[in-house]
Amino acid sequence: MSGALSPDVLPLFRELGDLKRIHSADRIGSIAERLFLSGWTALVAGMPVGEVMERVVAAALAAARLGDLDAGKLRSLGLPAGGVATLEAGFDAVAGDLVEALAARLRAALSAGAPPTGAVPAFVGKLAWQPRAGVTCPGRARIVLQPTENHAEHCLMVAVYAVIASPWYGADPAAAFLAAMAHHLHNAEMPDSGYTGEMLLGASLDGVIARARDNALSELPAALADQVREALVPIAGDVTPEAKTFHVADVLDRVLEIDQHLRVRHLTMAAVLDDYGLVHDGPVKPFHDRVLADAGLA
Repeated sequence: MSGALSPDVLPLFRELGDLKRIHSADRIGSIAERLFLSGWTALVAGMPVGEVMERVVAAALAAARLGDLDAGKLRSLGLPAGGVATLEAGFDAVAGDLVEALAARLRAALSAGAPPTGAVPAFVGKLAWQPRAGVTCPGRARIVLQPTENHAEHCLMVAVYAVIASPWYGADPAAAFLAAMAHHLHNAEMPDSGYTGEMLLGASLDGVIARARDNALSELPAALADQVREALVPIAGDVTPEAKTFHVADVLDRVLEIDQHLRVRHLTMAAVLDDYGLVHDGPVKPFHDRVLADAGLA
């Protein structure tokens, strides 16, 4: 990336977006879903938004290559110094093009790891259960793509993208992060029927969203609810730096989620074997190569 929005951002954003699809045997939900829960746990517990932002986004960047080999898992497996060197290597592998000051700030948060998950308001779990609508358009049938992302995953990725994009617009990354984490609060109670449903609700739409959002906000401590309201107000438009940052992140995640499904359809065996080295170097690779050749797969 060159310090501004350009096509250079897409490889990193695509790679981070796959955190919606990475799961582990001893944990429930994708990495993105669990980081969403982690962030809200810390916010409700009173951790400053800036610290939550640093720890969650740093963990997401490290996870792009390391998956669920996170700070807690590396400590439990006995790595020296809690595996910080490994986390830094994973972070550095993807974060080299971040604006330098932001990268340094996030890298410093790696050793703390994402906040542990704990008690959260009911809306947090509901958003993790609420699927996104898919592709909808008034007058047309819905296009459902599987696996379906949920609203927790979408909000988390928009938050991560917004923090990365914040220096391009001179935005406060913490404010953009909070707006992104909260921008679908209404969908905890409002099933997602997409653009089609919004158009069919017509004049009732704003009232329905406001009531559903207020119900979610009522589950938060009063001071945090006020912070969330303040963060959400600007994103009704695109005037402030934080609003611009949010909308860059939101629209890119919405489109890149569909892009991921389309790219998979064009994956070739040559790319898997030659570019990615699926049968990678090792003492038995020559035998493996002969097996594939004999079977007509190489």
